[in-house]
Amino acid sequence: MHTQNRFFFPINHSVMSALAALVLALAMVMPAQHAWAKSAPESFADLADKLLPAVVNISTTQTTEGRSHRQEMPQFPPGSPFEDFFKDFFDQQNRGDQPQRRRTTSLGSGFVIDYRQNGDAYVVTNNHVVEEADEVSVILQDDTRLQAEIVGRDAKSDLAVLKVHTDRKLPSVRFGDSDASRVGDWVVAIGNPFGLGGTVTAGIISARGRDINAGPYDNFIQTDASINRGNSGGPMFNMDGEVIGVNTAIFSPSGGSVGIGFAIPSNAAQVVVDQLIKFGEVSRGWLGVHIQVVTDSIAETLGLDKAEGALVASVIEGGPADKAGIKARDVILEFDGTRVTEMRKLPRIVANTPVDRKVKVKVWRDGRTQTLNVTIAKLDDDVVASATPQSQDQGKAQERELTALGITVATPTPDVLERFDLPEKAEGLVITDVDPEGPAFEEGIRPGDMVAEISQDKVKTSEDAERLVKAAKKEGKRSVLLLIEGQSGFRFVAVKLR
Repeated sequence: MHTQNRFFFPINHSVMSALAALVLALAMVMPAQHAWAKSAPESFADLADKLLPAVVNISTTQTTEGRSHRQEMPQFPPGSPFEDFFKDFFDQQNRGDQPQRRRTTSLGSGFVIDYRQNGDAYVVTNNHVVEEADEVSVILQDDTRLQAEIVGRDAKSDLAVLKVHTDRKLPSVRFGDSDASRVGDWVVAIGNPFGLGGTVTAGIISARGRDINAGPYDNFIQTDASINRGNSGGPMFNMDGEVIGVNTAIFSPSGGSVGIGFAIPSNAAQVVVDQLIKFGEVSRGWLGVHIQVVTDSIAETLGLDKAEGALVASVIEGGPADKAGIKARDVILEFDGTRVTEMRKLPRIVANTPVDRKVKVKVWRDGRTQTLNVTIAKLDDDVVASATPQSQDQGKAQERELTALGITVATPTPDVLERFDLPEKAEGLVITDVDPEGPAFEEGIRPGDMVAEISQDKVKTSEDAERLVKAAKKEGKRSVLLLIEGQSGFRFVAVKLR
């Protein structure tokens, strides 16, 4: 992943020319439990001696197909006597231009967990270490190589579980409580950077809850312990020798360590690992809503004391939220007893809620809180919100300028829909023009967006829109809440009145 002046890398060492894209997990974050930090030890040697045998190297092989370089015949003038001769020559040379199979190798890290059954030992690593592999081997500290079976992979969390069968008892480690770890605590990372197995580094937790824009569920532990490519899937330990993170990515302009590494918290990883071992896949909870951040202006418009929670932009028809009576414009403040302090926290909590569990959801609606009972369903990646067919006015567009907002709106006639390349079933009013000096422009509203609601009332005509804006100004409101539908879907926007 690459953003301007920023480089994030999955950290498995590979001789392949391209690395698999990193897709990260949904992770639940519980309130931190404070623990007294321990002082720096004089040496990490005792801890390393204890932990090194449980950390393994992951070696994978993959068969790829490619073609040999095809030689092109020089161009000759029409009728040249050399044309036929060279044509035969190059045809013979290129007969060998057939697909060629070659094997590539990749190296990563992993660790044996204290879960053993019928002689099988389980190893945790990253999904991106093994996802393209034809064969996977686990290499122990004494260089013993064991063939491994992929028990399950989860692309969303970038975690995978392997299984090896051996008569010997393998050393193992156990997960600790990542929520109990604090910024500034000492940590130890062990892995296989650049194929150099058994490498131990130490540092501190630099930050928690990091969002590196890898996905909507980012919740990484950041550390300055040196980790590099090849450390992918390796463990991050606390001073008690417990795994509190799975090393997954680094921030680096060069691809090498600059002291900024990221690990999946153990409390999130353990939920995924347990399901992969038991079921071979991960079942995540699904609420069936599209949500957005509650800004200060939106909080003021809705009458909230402060900007917190998750604003419901739309509800998927037939989903758990719809059946429970959750509506667009509701602000989810609490889910199953856990306070939703910020929007991005809710998806992680929901995802880790068991399917078919009944939970209480506290929402803010019409100036007061309400508690609703929701039965969580299973997340299906193919779930798509269906649009309700709407009949549209086939006549002339009713266009009106709303100067208080700095926009011009029109009814969605065929001509207007065609002009902005909008679907025939578009609902609401089409924004045909936006004043670049106006408040709507400042909030990211652009021509071609749709206005579905103003001040929590649906709008079907430009007269509706003008009436609602005038009413808001008359009531002395400083802004109005618009439900906007754009390329990214529905979102609420609080627009100042001028």
